[in-house]
Amino acid sequence: MSFSNKEQGEVKQAMPSARDVEALVRAEHQDPFAVLGPHGDDAGGQFIRAFLPGALSVQVLARDGSRVLGSLEGTEVPGLFVGHFVQAQSYLLRTQWAGGEHIGEDPYSFGPLLGEMDLYLFAEGNHRDLSSCLGAQLKTLDGIDGVRFAVWAPNARRVSVVGDFNVWDGRRHPMRLRHPSGVWELFVPRLGPGEAYKYEILGAHGILPLKSDPVALATQLPPDTASKVATPLSIDWQDREWMQARGERQRADAPLSIYELHAGSWQCEVDDLGEVARQYDWHELAERLIPYVQNLGFTHIELMPIMEHPFGGSWGYQPLSQFAPSARYGSADDFAAFVNACHLAGIGVILDWVPAHFPTDAHGLAQFDGTALYEYGNPLEGFHQDWDTLIYNLGRTEVHGFMLASALHWLKHFHVDGLRVDAVASMLYRDYSRNAGEWVPNRHGGRENLEAIDFLRHLNDVVSLEAPGALVIAEESTAWPGVSQSTQQGGLGFAYKWNMGWMHDSLHYIQQDPVYRAHHHNELSFGLVYAWSERFILPISHDEVVHGKHSLIDKMPGDRWQKFANLRAYLSFMWTHPGKKLLFMGCEFGQWREWNHDQQLDWYLLQYPEHRGVQKLVGDLNRLYREHPALHDQDDAPQGFQWLIGDDAINSVYAWLRWSKEGKPLLVVANFTPVPRQAYRVGVPFAGRWGELLNSDSDTYAGSNYGNGGGAFTEDEPSHGQALSLVLNLPPLAVLILQPEG
Repeated sequence: MSFSNKEQGEVKQAMPSARDVEALVRAEHQDPFAVLGPHGDDAGGQFIRAFLPGALSVQVLARDGSRVLGSLEGTEVPGLFVGHFVQAQSYLLRTQWAGGEHIGEDPYSFGPLLGEMDLYLFAEGNHRDLSSCLGAQLKTLDGIDGVRFAVWAPNARRVSVVGDFNVWDGRRHPMRLRHPSGVWELFVPRLGPGEAYKYEILGAHGILPLKSDPVALATQLPPDTASKVATPLSIDWQDREWMQARGERQRADAPLSIYELHAGSWQCEVDDLGEVARQYDWHELAERLIPYVQNLGFTHIELMPIMEHPFGGSWGYQPLSQFAPSARYGSADDFAAFVNACHLAGIGVILDWVPAHFPTDAHGLAQFDGTALYEYGNPLEGFHQDWDTLIYNLGRTEVHGFMLASALHWLKHFHVDGLRVDAVASMLYRDYSRNAGEWVPNRHGGRENLEAIDFLRHLNDVVSLEAPGALVIAEESTAWPGVSQSTQQGGLGFAYKWNMGWMHDSLHYIQQDPVYRAHHHNELSFGLVYAWSERFILPISHDEVVHGKHSLIDKMPGDRWQKFANLRAYLSFMWTHPGKKLLFMGCEFGQWREWNHDQQLDWYLLQYPEHRGVQKLVGDLNRLYREHPALHDQDDAPQGFQWLIGDDAINSVYAWLRWSKEGKPLLVVANFTPVPRQAYRVGVPFAGRWGELLNSDSDTYAGSNYGNGGGAFTEDEPSHGQALSLVLNLPPLAVLILQPEG
């Protein structure tokens, strides 16, 4: 190409310095806006520079596309095009490529994008709506539609956004660094929803593996790992009545009965051989799941993590996209519609959420900008030996704010009713699952993780303000005090804590052969020693029916009949024990097989009466639980529970009263041996007939139907500290629930 003397002079004048050119060519320039795009001259004109490796030619058009203003001339540097224009004005670039032509605005013609307040709040760790700030946002700037990309990478030497739109070439769209926040940003004109993208990051020691967007709102379907430009949520929310009443429905004195499930394996489409053909999407799940949960009487469902995660075998507990619903089940709109449908059916939605750790996948958060950014730098602080994962450095304000914003994203944008925080114990203790010398003490020399404690307390305070009525629930397995106590009183501020002690003790007891249960009698009663130290949920979760632990029914001793009777008795004991309820899918009908995330539940078992009987019992227990305040409105108060018989170890019999706030009792009597107990006396406070509300041995539930003909009358004989008593026939391996009818 040959130029006139004038053109040669203009090109030479328009050329950046040799250092800038070298940095551009090597994709190492830290401030591409200082070189590329329009730059004014002293006479009111402008220089325009574009670095477009592989382009054949570049013309400059008027912004309205009506005329050609001139050309950018190629230089000795392949891909670098420059030009000088007498008059400064808005423009388009028409670029000729070997594969065709592209017309669009110059990304380097736009000024700074993020507002100073956004950057300040992010750096402070208190940006409440980060999912509308960072990541890929559809925006209209100067009348031009496109996508604003923004990503935090403070230690990067250069960050580029790459995708199909630039053939994944990191030289094409290097981003602007906003000091001092460490956020890189770029507006790419005429880009639309559905575009796949990642970030190419140049760290201190070279280019890193391409990184997915930490604040992506959508992703490709695994095993692909790119982020996707998402459209803003567009759903006709119809759950206003639910949201307004949610606070009352979720009070500590309200019934809370949770059905825990894994969205991908609850029910699937199967082929002719009974193998899983595909997983249902959110709409198909709603059609099938909601009526099922309604029929069984659960108040809530709890979904194992639905945030995008690379490995399905982690069940979602190793997520990398804390703001994106998994592409496995549909779009963000699809998930929002699912939540809306649940609310219209009177069902709350709780999500499992994981702020404790994240996987080491190269495309994820690990060494995100070439340094330990999201994780602690010291492996003694930042690496989970049990799970081969990395631990969030919640002491870093930006990471603290990142996770806080994730929680609010699900609660506010998706109307989710609660978050169950996974692995809280691992967050609270720096020596969690570590031997001496394998952990770093806090600044006081102690084992408590002060940063994580501050985060959890802040999280609970912010949720109560930003998402009124929403629950935050701790899966916490230690004796840490005040987990469900308010932060004002020095607690962590959770609404509930999972009662792992009750779960371990009661399961250990029920697995004993009845011959030996007398020696383990206190394992069922011990939970009442601390039942009011926290607000508890009684969890029979997925963790108890995997990895060789056996399914719930397969834990039970005895022959087939005894296994079902034990299961019915155990569930009845659970529903009448103080504490809210959580039951994992499949347990409600006695699935024999351990849960497998790659297969649906064994629904064919419901052709057998014993399995239908367990399912019917769970539905009846839920209805009793909801209808009788005695079973729920004083769960966290000692006056709601009264032992009548707690010491009959020889017969493995227990009896207690549950009291409502209004002073109306229910009597619960449990016999955990296969021996029917005839004429067993139990003291009661009120005279008259006590009607049988439930007998877990009823033939309705495929039991032996041994009992009391629907009720019994009191006798004037004192017993168990009561002036009156009932003489009852106690069915084998069964629980009775009775109420006074006077």
